[in-house]
Amino acid sequence: MVRHPVDRPIDVTERSGVLGPANLPLFDAQWFTPAQSVRDVVDTYWSVEWNLPDGTDIDQQVLEFPAVTLSIESGSVPAPFMLTNVQRRAWSRTIRGTGRVFGIRLRPAGLAVLSDLDPSNVEQEHPVTAELDAALTRHLTTIAAETSPSDRAERGDRLIEDLLQKHPITESRLLANAVVDDLAESVRSRTGPALAHRLGVSERAIQRALKETLGMGPKAIARRIRLQEVVRRLSLPDADVSAIAAALDYTDQAHLIRDFKGVAGTTPGQYIRAMPSRGGAEG
Repeated sequence: MVRHPVDRPIDVTERSGVLGPANLPLFDAQWFTPAQSVRDVVDTYWSVEWNLPDGTDIDQQVLEFPAVTLSIESGSVPAPFMLTNVQRRAWSRTIRGTGRVFGIRLRPAGLAVLSDLDPSNVEQEHPVTAELDAALTRHLTTIAAETSPSDRAERGDRLIEDLLQKHPITESRLLANAVVDDLAESVRSRTGPALAHRLGVSERAIQRALKETLGMGPKAIARRIRLQEVVRRLSLPDADVSAIAAALDYTDQAHLIRDFKGVAGTTPGQYIRAMPSRGGAEG
């Protein structure tokens, strides 16, 4: 299998959802592209490593893509294996000391290949243990046996290729993948009848597919993806809240402010003013 060991660093200019991108230089954060054969299961692999001075704590927030993420963690972390479900608000963790995290961001169809867990019944962040899911624990243990992030990505590819032979993806779960792809391609994409027409299926089929795989409907998914784009644009120099609201089809600036504050706990203007060398924004 031929792959690129490292694709690129995680950067403020992309839709990563990292709130407070000035923190990124403090971490070694990379994306790893999955093999083509497993891309119906894995959206991306990623790795973050840090080594902070004693007494330095970073309260890091991430407005994550609407996906289930599995992670292998070591150092100053909550548990060796974690499952992060689709988040209703920005994910938050205090980063301190030294640590390493290797993440597997799954496509909507992905969890069912690795686990029997129902995303609707799993907490938003939960340690993965044999008591929770013995098979998933074994899979993560296999990947964790590799040392480097690139080797873990390759091992993940091989493991998932084998699992796909035993657990082929259903049409409903492939539809869920297609829905999220459509909504991610254009943050101004419409849901409802327009989305169903674009995909050639019923609205009910879309609702069922997303509920089965992500535990939420298309409007919530579309809202989350649009907010990720809001974070990206707010993090760039010369960000203008009213211009962002217009460009992303918010009803008005107040609508964007309510949406952003609901997940980030702060207004867009406060977020901009808190960034180094920024200030003066309204909202």
